Amino acid sequence: MARNALLPQTAPFGDAERANLDAVLGTATPIQRAWLAGFLAGLDAAAGGQPAAQPSAPPKASEPLTIIFASESGNSETLASNVAKLAKKQGFKPKIVDFADLDLATLPKAGKLVAIAATWGEGEPPARAVETYNAIMADGAPRIDGVEFGVLALGDTSYAEFCAIGKALDARFEALGGKRAYDRADLDLDFEKPAADWIKGALKALAPAETAADNVVAVDFARAGAHDEDEEPSREPKVVEVIEHVNLNSSRSDKETIHLALEFEDGAPAYEPGDSLEIYPENDPQLVEEILKATGLTDNEALRKSLLAERDITTLSAATVERFAKATGHADAQKFIESGEVKAWIEGRHLIDLIEAYPAALTAEHLDTITRPLPPRAYSIASSRKEAGDEVHLVIAAVRYATHGRSRTGVASTHVADRISNGAKLRVRLKPNKHFRLPADPATDIIMVGPGTGVAPFRAFVQERRATEASGRSWLFFGDRHFTHDFLYQLEWQEALEDGALSKIDVAFSRDQPEKIYVQNRIDEHAKELVEWLDGGAHFYVCGDAKNMAKDVRAALVRAFSTHKGLSEAEAEAHVAGLEKAKRYQQDVY
Repeated sequence: MARNALLPQTAPFGDAERANLDAVLGTATPIQRAWLAGFLAGLDAAAGGQPAAQPSAPPKASEPLTIIFASESGNSETLASNVAKLAKKQGFKPKIVDFADLDLATLPKAGKLVAIAATWGEGEPPARAVETYNAIMADGAPRIDGVEFGVLALGDTSYAEFCAIGKALDARFEALGGKRAYDRADLDLDFEKPAADWIKGALKALAPAETAADNVVAVDFARAGAHDEDEEPSREPKVVEVIEHVNLNSSRSDKETIHLALEFEDGAPAYEPGDSLEIYPENDPQLVEEILKATGLTDNEALRKSLLAERDITTLSAATVERFAKATGHADAQKFIESGEVKAWIEGRHLIDLIEAYPAALTAEHLDTITRPLPPRAYSIASSRKEAGDEVHLVIAAVRYATHGRSRTGVASTHVADRISNGAKLRVRLKPNKHFRLPADPATDIIMVGPGTGVAPFRAFVQERRATEASGRSWLFFGDRHFTHDFLYQLEWQEALEDGALSKIDVAFSRDQPEKIYVQNRIDEHAKELVEWLDGGAHFYVCGDAKNMAKDVRAALVRAFSTHKGLSEAEAEAHVAGLEKAKRYQQDVY
């Protein structure tokens, strides 16, 4: 039977009729088929020569649904799109709104509301959502009496304030008079499956109560046979080969930054400058052995493989401790939880510390329950397809440190630095970021601030602007520790200055003089010219550390506008917020 042949050969139709019916039914959605079944049943009820029956009620108007999202890395935005796609199929009329573009005056009229919010850093809203989030939490926020809502919260259990923003919004909507239609879900990095389940449940809860007359659903048959625009691209990882593995720091540096060139067998995915690539890493084999030894499970080869490549054995959160106590029934661990000291104790510690502190008879099943799936790590792409072809380049700094008497390492970064070489295979997945993009007009000037590995996307920007012969000026602020040992891609920047792909570069090497100098200090020094560029329409980009650098750079920009345009601090802050709202101030921070 052909792929879309739904009617059997025994159906009371000729070959041509069956083919025509299959052409329609094979592309129809479940709702379209349900509507058609009801319509035909109505026709059948009109037997005996009576006029053909009409539907008992006109098609029901689609139920409006407002979907708002607060996203830093794009996950909340992707889920908002997923909500809208499923909502359409269920008879809703969805509208997606970025927090950055949300007009609070529209919320009281929303009727049905889904909010998807990520928590960033230590309990903070995503950068683009800060202004709107603060307005919702302020005393002057509008009442939303009667609005039915559901909140989906995204977070990372490795941070103390897990899903804080989603939790706060859920409580705030209720305080403002909203009616919680579906309970909030707080999701960790492995959110895709539970998020899909939550979306289905939330839409069911938000759907209006159906009556007999409501069973007729409005369906657009004009789309029958058209390409399914809701089809999701594959999220399956691809295997790539490492073709270049180079330490960009000198041998005398106290840092190790790897330039990684990856080649795709079937051609590089359609990435854009500003996108990221997720690497599926493996854990440190030595750490795996320490855990197996501490649990007395060194003979379990299946568990060894699972801990190496599938389970997160470094993250230690309050939730991890709670799962440990529940799984093992360890009385002392339970007392520790009740003491309220867990949050402070887990700082700088890993799973192995917990196992050693509270010895218990653990099984492989216990470890599977206690740990979460090992998530991929996202790195900004440092190349342009127009220059690198079927390769993708990454810049990865090896993370090594010591806490509580134990040496620690970053999972993905040291996997790449220590256990990957030319010819090795890696699993990767593209992670688009449409909120970190070059200006559509190549004549627009750009200012890029990227210390350390934060320079990665700007290498891609410069390559792209060179390949497209962009006429706009470009200005890079780069910083690291030492000029001699840590000037990443120094020769490339010099070449870019010579061929015009880069107009200006200002550098800050913090340890080359007694007083530490950072990129924000260079911004202070060049504030007047920087303001002139921005007044002329330039776009401003920041990539790198979110906790300190990004905040310091933003503060420096506010100072620049205050000093050189004669604005008060509040007016300068509003000016920078305006750049953000106009998408002329974009961040890719971590």
